[in-house]
Amino acid sequence: MSGILLLIIAAAVVWRLYLWSRASRDAPTRSVALCLLSAGLSYPVAMPGGTTGIDTVAGHGTAKLIQNVLLLLTVYFLMCFYLYSADAPAARRRARWEAAVVSAVTVAIILAAVTVPHEDFAGSFSTADMTIPQIAFFYAGAGLYLMYALGAAGRWTARYARMSSRPHATGLWMTAIGLGAMAVACAVRAVFVAVRWSGGTVPDRLTAGVAFWLVASILLFVAGITYSASRSRITAIRLWLRRRRDHRRLSPLWQLLTDVYPENELRPASRRLWDRWRARGVHRRYHRRIVECRDGLVDISPYLVDEDGDADLLSLEPAELASRLRRAADTIRQGSPAPGQAVPLAVPKEDDREADVRQLIAVSEALRLTA
Repeated sequence: MSGILLLIIAAAVVWRLYLWSRASRDAPTRSVALCLLSAGLSYPVAMPGGTTGIDTVAGHGTAKLIQNVLLLLTVYFLMCFYLYSADAPAARRRARWEAAVVSAVTVAIILAAVTVPHEDFAGSFSTADMTIPQIAFFYAGAGLYLMYALGAAGRWTARYARMSSRPHATGLWMTAIGLGAMAVACAVRAVFVAVRWSGGTVPDRLTAGVAFWLVASILLFVAGITYSASRSRITAIRLWLRRRRDHRRLSPLWQLLTDVYPENELRPASRRLWDRWRARGVHRRYHRRIVECRDGLVDISPYLVDEDGDADLLSLEPAELASRLRRAADTIRQGSPAPGQAVPLAVPKEDDREADVRQLIAVSEALRLTA
């Protein structure tokens, strides 16, 4: 599972770097790319294999230090995204000021980490000896900056959520709550550091509860930033499936009409197999089939007038219209000329494209059942 997640993160990082390469001067795009790059690099460092390998080469605690520095850069670039997205005159100046702050915090926690023995720096947050001032400062300094940056990003996200409409507002509110919850978790962990530094103890149940809170808030944040895109993708997939199905359901009517009027068949943009499955190809083939069916119905309509000369074909049920279409196709194959002018066929009562397609499908289904 971790390998699959690493591949997903790597794909997201590569995609964002590609977008950045195409818009190198776009500051928000650059900020998102660097944010994802920092987060993506921190993930393999935090994995057991990555931690063991780095600590074996550079000493215990080095992987932890690298991971925390990357997390600081992640939230810094997240803040820069909001600053540049606002496009305020002071955005660049504020970003430089934030860069100075994160640089100072980074240098401070690095100095704190390198001034203690590697053995004392080993372990996790729950097992570290917080009575050592450097270790307490390392965790408190990184945690407080994360709290500040995540809280600011959450506040800006909530501001955008209030100005947005659904479904974008829903995703933004989820993101804002997730960021706020992460900031709260970081604040609580800073309190734990202070308690343990002063010689007190924190129950393992509380530490585990905050860790669970942090994981849940991260999941909520990820769900929020992907909500709008996921919902749009689900809607697009449902439309893709429906149009593929309707394309197949129109086949009997389309086949009958193109057999007698092959010149109505439009030239496809591509005959490659991949074009039959990708979204653009499916939508193009769907609309082309509707046009071909309508053109064929216009051409065949003069042959549908019955022996009594009744030309009111709009009131015909799909089954009766299908029967007349078969007889008309046989007449055309025999070379008989058109007996009259074109008349409307299978016109829906509602004036919209979906109703038109439903009417065509009803006739096509009737042709399939009477085959």
